[in-house]
Amino acid sequence: MKKIGIMGGTFNPIHLGHLEIAKRALEQFALHEVLFVPSGVPYMKDLDTVLPAETRCEMTRLAIRNMPSFSLSLIEVDKAKNTYTCETLKDLKDAAPDTTFYFLLGADSLWAIEQWKNPQEIFCRAHVLAAVRNNKSKTDMKKQIAYLEGKFGARISILEIPAMEVSSTMIRDRVRNNLPIHDLVPKAVENYIYDHKLYQEE
Repeated sequence: MKKIGIMGGTFNPIHLGHLEIAKRALEQFALHEVLFVPSGVPYMKDLDTVLPAETRCEMTRLAIRNMPSFSLSLIEVDKAKNTYTCETLKDLKDAAPDTTFYFLLGADSLWAIEQWKNPQEIFCRAHVLAAVRNNKSKTDMKKQIAYLEGKFGARISILEIPAMEVSSTMIRDRVRNNLPIHDLVPKAVENYIYDHKLYQEE
């Protein structure tokens, strides 16, 4: 049975933290592939600060172009409307019913996922991999995982990743303040941001 990871997000911009999570998921759970799924119209974000989907997709494509186990999926972008994880997973599962999907998320999302649309459907359609974050202890994560597994019958595993201080917000702030970002994003993404003068004013 094929095992595919799903890395969703705004990718505004994609950064080395996203790539590290995907790499670790491939290794630790023997995945065949990781799909990077940029959001089309992210309903939880302030759209004034989110770049057009085409721009975010191009940065994602540049970030993963030399990584054969990573692919770009436009499944959410092509909808041109608010997109929801539960619906994306349904579409993917309907198209590949014999595939096991692994949904990658940060530890913080374990506490937020009950506010997402139809969390029960997310847990029914994917094995969730929660990446360890500095601000959440493993003990707290295990308690929250046990709670979600009990309430929803979820399948949730902890994804071990090295400590990394990086976020899309941090990158946007650094660009706006003329600070370097070469250690936070792939070189191709860094070049694209500066060549297209992205994030210089928000």
